[in-house]
Amino acid sequence: MSDKVIISCAVTGSVHTPTMSPHLPLTPEQIAAQAIEAAEAGAAILHLHARDPADGRPTPDPAVFDQFVPRIRAATDAVINITTGGSTRMTLEERLAYPLQAAPEMCSLNMGSMNFSIHPAARKYQQWLHDWERPYIEGMEDMIFRNTFRDIRHILQVLGRERGTRFEFECYDVGHLYTLRHFVDEGLIEGPIFLQCIFGILGGLGTDPENLVSMRTTADRLFGRDGYRFSVLGAGRHQMPLLTMGAVMGGHVRVGLEDSLYLGRGQLARSCAEQVRKIRRILDELSLEIATPAEARAMLALKGAGAVNF
Repeated sequence: MSDKVIISCAVTGSVHTPTMSPHLPLTPEQIAAQAIEAAEAGAAILHLHARDPADGRPTPDPAVFDQFVPRIRAATDAVINITTGGSTRMTLEERLAYPLQAAPEMCSLNMGSMNFSIHPAARKYQQWLHDWERPYIEGMEDMIFRNTFRDIRHILQVLGRERGTRFEFECYDVGHLYTLRHFVDEGLIEGPIFLQCIFGILGGLGTDPENLVSMRTTADRLFGRDGYRFSVLGAGRHQMPLLTMGAVMGGHVRVGLEDSLYLGRGQLARSCAEQVRKIRRILDELSLEIATPAEARAMLALKGAGAVNF
């Protein structure tokens, strides 16, 4: 089982907007359908954000999450991973509103405050489907994603200690690994650590292969080779090449329309499941087996689907 690869799928996120792809899931029905299809294609973990059904903008509203999360759970055995990142425009209280209610098996947790932007992408579009999109994308140039040490401590306490939720620790830079080590030393994080190494976001590490090697070797020093499991997220066109490299290095992989809207050069992915099937074909060619949801739960020591509130 330790040699099997966990495929995570990030279904919609909060960065891309409706103008960028007609295939980006926005309504609860679309998010549920794409998540279920991705699980059927081989994703063991489903990473979920919510969107306002009226215009597709990111929302932290628990009532919207409740329209698709229980449906996904009823239709699949996949691990449901709820964001605590939300978007750069949400307060910590808003970002935690649904996770605290749902007490999921897993949540994402960004390991630090940072510049986080795709504002240059606004230059590609002359017409927008909704009035909110252009200022949302251009405004990222002057936005900071906030997760202070106190914020992280709070999340680890109220979700981890009090609700038994474990985390996908999202690390955009080498310094985030040291922040993670700090909280291990503080006794707030116990292994196995699920480390998500993220490359290609403006404000974080670039997509040079050397950066992946650096993150892996630094994690080895800080946590020991047996003290963590690492996964790779490559943004945009770097998705599949970096994931392939990560898998060769013994890592797990994350795909989904949150991370990349494309399946190949100039080819929009029609669904998250298309990306799951593509990385699964690559893993098959590398003679690597994928983990089932049950195996992922065992590998990450999750509390189980019966211990959630949805």
